[in-house]
Amino acid sequence: MRLEKDHDRCIGAGQCVRTDPRLFDQDDDGLVKVLIERPRGADEAAAHKAVFICPAKALSIAQD
Repeated sequence: MRLEKDHDRCIGAGQCVRTDPRLFDQDDDGLVKVLIERPRGADEAAAHKAVFICPAKALSIAQD
């Protein structure tokens, strides 16, 4: 699996960072930064949760 972001959709709500700050951060404009593009193990569950709760639907998961 691979985390993908869409900066055009991101509104900077920060829900992803609150879900797991090891996987996500925000840039100087408040937009999502994916820190670990290919999460493994327990991080996969956090990635799925972040995708689900993103209010702008700016995150997605691609299957390799």
